[in-house]
Amino acid sequence: MGSGRIHQIEYAMEAVKQGSATVGLKSRTHAVLVALKRAQSELAAHQKKILHVDNHVGISIAGLTADARLLCNFMRQECLDSRFVFDRPLPVSRLVSLIGSKTQIPTQRYGRRPYGVGLLIAGFDDMGPHIFQTCPSANYFDCKAMSIGARSQSARTYLERHMEAFLDCMLSKNTARYINE
Repeated sequence: MGSGRIHQIEYAMEAVKQGSATVGLKSRTHAVLVALKRAQSELAAHQKKILHVDNHVGISIAGLTADARLLCNFMRQECLDSRFVFDRPLPVSRLVSLIGSKTQIPTQRYGRRPYGVGLLIAGFDDMGPHIFQTCPSANYFDCKAMSIGARSQSARTYLERHMEAFLDCMLSKNTARYINE
């Protein structure tokens, strides 16, 4: 009798946990992404962990970079299509829904593996700033703040304790404060 678990999804989730840490948080007026760059070895170059999608959306990644680039290119194309067809930016929640649909397909197909990457998606639209988390299981969550990747639990604990302070912050105050620390 099976347990109902899909082991490939569990392996993909483990790739996200092993990826370098990234944090996203939002205030009433801004959404911010921060990522830790770490080289695999002394000879390896650092890989970009924060990627530009459109004028109103960016992502940070934890997990397999190649999978992240595929999803980022898909997101870029969807944003371009929206600008071409509707002459307006794609709402962030709609973009995240499209990513959820795209990442869900390999979880049901034979011979396909789930995307081994977790995304934090930061964006701004008519509804204000957004932070979304996506998982290899095709789940996605709207968050006030989130951390994914290696040692992300300590960052989440810090964010939970200081969330109220972030909600009312302005970008310039936060930038100056964290540069000085």
